[in-house]
Amino acid sequence: MDRVNDFSDTNRQMLPGTEQGEEPSIEAAEAVVLEPLADYPHIDLREGGEPWDRRRAAGKRLRDAVPHAGHAALDRPDDRPDPVALIENAHVGRQTDLIPLRVARMASSPFAFLRGAAHVMAWDLAQSSRSDIMVVMNGDAHIANFGLFGTPQRDVVLDLNDFDEVTIGPWEWDLKRLVASIEVAARGDGVPASERRQAVMAAVGGYQHTMTDLAPQGSLDVWQQAARADQLDFSGIRIDAQSQTVVRKAVEKARKKDNRSLLARVGERRVDGGWRFREEPPILTRVDEETRDGVITGLEHYAETLPPERRFMLSRYHVVDVAHRVVGVGSVGTRAYVALLCGNSDQDVLFLQVKEAVRPAHAPYLPGMPEPYASHEGERVIYGQRLLQGVGDPLLGWTTIADRPFYVRQMKNMKGEIPVSCMVGQPLLYFAWAYGALLARAHARTGDAAAIAGYCGKDRHLDLREALADWAQAYGERNADDYRAFLAAIESGRLTAADDPCL
Repeated sequence: MDRVNDFSDTNRQMLPGTEQGEEPSIEAAEAVVLEPLADYPHIDLREGGEPWDRRRAAGKRLRDAVPHAGHAALDRPDDRPDPVALIENAHVGRQTDLIPLRVARMASSPFAFLRGAAHVMAWDLAQSSRSDIMVVMNGDAHIANFGLFGTPQRDVVLDLNDFDEVTIGPWEWDLKRLVASIEVAARGDGVPASERRQAVMAAVGGYQHTMTDLAPQGSLDVWQQAARADQLDFSGIRIDAQSQTVVRKAVEKARKKDNRSLLARVGERRVDGGWRFREEPPILTRVDEETRDGVITGLEHYAETLPPERRFMLSRYHVVDVAHRVVGVGSVGTRAYVALLCGNSDQDVLFLQVKEAVRPAHAPYLPGMPEPYASHEGERVIYGQRLLQGVGDPLLGWTTIADRPFYVRQMKNMKGEIPVSCMVGQPLLYFAWAYGALLARAHARTGDAAAIAGYCGKDRHLDLREALADWAQAYGERNADDYRAFLAAIESGRLTAADDPCL
């Protein structure tokens, strides 16, 4: 008998609220599922938890309430907000002079629009079916938010790398964001519909397969998993030669991106021989003395959020310059500074990004993170990143500047990307599977892997894969409609776009 996919009599007996031989209620099944990892005020090491096979069985039982086929539907309710209005609302509180640049970047392609329209998709997801198995979710798990970065041991790993939208929510919302982005990006690259569907199904398959593998594993084993880029080995798929070449080139490029290479690119010598940032308006601009002083004070407070040993390391550096630097698509308009620090010499440099953290796009529809993380958006981002990444930046922390929340991370830490433009043919299938697998690993660190595995079923069960492929195709059409409405708003003068979105 297939224990992974069979709701056995033994498991029926184990569920609370049932008698031997009874079919458990949905409520009984939900009671077995673990809450997502949060900030527990007390840890009880005396009482045992529910075994993984009971939780897996409970997850499978939840399919009765929300069948896999229910995820295929993408309704368009009469009360759906104007997508342009949702985007305009997301601009509130941002730096008004940079909003035209954000608009221009979003207007550059349907995929760029999807990246910047997280608030639009959040509303749509809130109307969709969900299993109510909650995790700490990334909130913006599109394919451009997976990338390369260095570990303290100087390895390069592939993982999720942007956490501005992190919160507690349904695992399906992250997976749907991922498959929608695969559909939209592949459309932009001219990939045929049949191949796009295969790629979406590969992403769901990677998620299912990996979650099934992780379900019976020990928590310590789950937490210690990381994907070294030079040894990418995802269960269920082998890397092909073309994908291996893409990874190798990306890793070689990432290894060259460190503090010294960034200094050569953005720094210049002052008259007195010291370093300062070279202005590249509007991307990299100088700040006034008040702002500079505020950022340095903020960094001093940020140091208090680091572990003591890393705080000691940071104390060997001092700030020599601060600039404002525009980053990303969705983040454009938020306050983002970069600080140049020097240590033993002016060649011993460290770049820290100090980025404003704003309310996540999904906040109106979910209860959010537990306290104290809910009260400081920067702490929320860093807490979520530490939970979801297999290996994290050792200098992650948070602070407050001018009454606004910020988080801090290294600016260049062998960071790189797998170019979306390279994801055609076999690499599209491989990276779709890999990103689905990485997302499953992230969710398993904080959610109930056994319950999710039970709900999803093994990857050979195609009904969930087919349903999400239907959903992704439908969302690709909706995104195209919303993108046209966005361009029309620019044409009519409702929105203003900068002349050069590539700045």
